[in-house]
Amino acid sequence: MLNKGIFSSDKDDWETPQKLFEKLNDRYHFVIDLAATSKNAKCKNYYTVEDDALSKDWSKVNGPKWLNPPYGRQLGLWVKKAYISSIKCKDPIVLLIPARTDTSYWHEYIFYKAHIDFLRGRLKFEHNGSAGDSAPFPSAIVTYNFDTPWL
Repeated sequence: MLNKGIFSSDKDDWETPQKLFEKLNDRYHFVIDLAATSKNAKCKNYYTVEDDALSKDWSKVNGPKWLNPPYGRQLGLWVKKAYISSIKCKDPIVLLIPARTDTSYWHEYIFYKAHIDFLRGRLKFEHNGSAGDSAPFPSAIVTYNFDTPWL
């Protein structure tokens, strides 16, 4: 049965699969997780809902930034923020997002502006360290200020 919690707007604290994050972190050495909770943060430094990451100036944080944003209705705002921040700083900003390439934010802020790696298969996002069911959508790693492949 599909775990509907991962796709509803009432639950935004699903975690990046640890093995995927480790592979990316080995390449980028992230300094901040831009959308986390104290329980699922992937970096020593992180922004929580209470910090209101969308109101922060991400370019003031030096170093590579990780973002697995909430997949609710504001996802496009997170992608826009990452794009705008990438113009202000030269550090990589790496996102894990649904590969919904028909959405306006993909066309406005990703295509021809970022490096895209489409992930094969469907990810199993985690909650409290345990994997849930496979996502019903494909995922992509979107990298702003990309220099070399991580795969």
